Amino acid sequence: MKVSFDSVEKFNNEFGHIFYREPFSRYKLRIEYRFVGEQVPGGPAWAFRNSGVMLHSQPASTMLLDQDFPVSIEAQFLGGNGTDDRTTLNVCTPGTHIEMDGKLVTQHCNNSTSKTYHGDVWVTAEFVVLGSDVIHHIIDGDTVLTYNKPQVGGAHEGYEVPEGTLIDRGYICLQAESHPVEFRKVELLNLDGKN
Repeated sequence: MKVSFDSVEKFNNEFGHIFYREPFSRYKLRIEYRFVGEQVPGGPAWAFRNSGVMLHSQPASTMLLDQDFPVSIEAQFLGGNGTDDRTTLNVCTPGTHIEMDGKLVTQHCNNSTSKTYHGDVWVTAEFVVLGSDVIHHIIDGDTVLTYNKPQVGGAHEGYEVPEGTLIDRGYICLQAESHPVEFRKVELLNLDGKN
């Protein structure tokens, strides 16, 4: 799959997500991705070589027309600029909070311990998602981030799920955020035996 902006002259804050048709709770996910080319003009600076996969996402059918990102847990895919350090597989939390080391984390994005991946290189990201118990981000065989108890927190006004509700299942979706990105492989192993 490719996210391309070849026919777009200027980015107009129209972020995209492609959802898998069924929700999951406990699974292993492996994604091979790479950034290519240049960011579309008008894309926000933070979206340079930026994409990701949303875990435990709300259904696409419940998103508001002006809602940029689903209520979910985002595992960020970030590429380097050729010079500076920039971790990948960070976690961001649109409309959610997580716990790390037994403490509630309300900060929107938290960095992993990964190295920086410069250039148009293929990166293999892996995730172990065990409902609301634990989520691991793994790259090159190393666990670079672990957190627990994903929960609704800071969602938009009128969101139907109460604040503090643990999120133990949801949809998986890939992002489009104004920089071309390719996904060479997306593999999922359902650990539940059911959806």
